[in-house]
Amino acid sequence: MKTIIHKAETRGFADHGWLKSHHTFSFAGYQDPERMNFGMLRVLNDDVVQPGMGFGTHPHQNMEIISIPLKGALSHKDSMGNKRAIEVGEVQVMSAGTGLTHSEFNDSRTEEVNFLQLWIIPEKTGVDPNYEQRKFDSENKKNKLQTIVAPKDKLEGDALPISQQAYIYRTTLDAGNSVSLAQKDSNNGFYVFAVDGNLEVSKNIIESRDAIGVWDTDSIEILANAHAEVIIIEVPMV
Repeated sequence: MKTIIHKAETRGFADHGWLKSHHTFSFAGYQDPERMNFGMLRVLNDDVVQPGMGFGTHPHQNMEIISIPLKGALSHKDSMGNKRAIEVGEVQVMSAGTGLTHSEFNDSRTEEVNFLQLWIIPEKTGVDPNYEQRKFDSENKKNKLQTIVAPKDKLEGDALPISQQAYIYRTTLDAGNSVSLAQKDSNNGFYVFAVDGNLEVSKNIIESRDAIGVWDTDSIEILANAHAEVIIIEVPMV
């Protein structure tokens, strides 16, 4: 088993006034050759957007983009004709494929929006762009794993599809509870991000906004030392 811990305070940070963004991996003005990716997970940004502000129309290509709101609602508009708000409890997936443009905006006049955005390198380039969004029942993640993203050829339950052999799970754990997760493929590793709380993962302690990557193992166990919200990204390592 191999592990790497990324403490919250070691993340890159950008303060644009209207946007405050923490970067787990190299992104935009934050560049660290030791923090380029974890396997096929290329980006994990923790963004806070001020009221009435947002990202103007911009392009993406050949990337699987997953957005997970933690607070507030983020309005989305893209070149495929989708125009929707993404709210807490929902997950959005965009397979950029051959190319698309989109914008993201905080329509609230008073409330910040906080959301996580993940980029996963696709299994194949040049696929047709795709957009999907779904609300997930919070009861189904209490002290158990809820699959929110899966490969489009191996979908489980309500999971949203991406063009990579990767999975995203989430759970909320009460203190003293644990979950175990077996890898879907022997090439996969696990990246565990603590949204909040105190966790023990493979005998390592992580707290709010810390993360740990674990690979060369066929399974992991996550134990909550205090009430915790967790996102687990299982990705191919090469």
